[in-house]
Amino acid sequence: MDTKLLELLVCPVTKGSLIYQRETNELISRSARLAYPVRDGIPVMLELEARTLTDDELDKLHG
Repeated sequence: MDTKLLELLVCPVTKGSLIYQRETNELISRSARLAYPVRDGIPVMLELEARTLTDDELDKLHG
């Protein structure tokens, strides 16, 4: 994921920042509890395409 692009993208639901999750190839919005897929290098920033994060996944992100 291009870091410059990541700096420009925000969650369409909360307008908050996103974290790129390399293992799952997703952009994570902690505040919305959503994971947006990245397909063929293109972020799919549609709420209907995102999956809801579990509590365990959120805990892992907080480290």
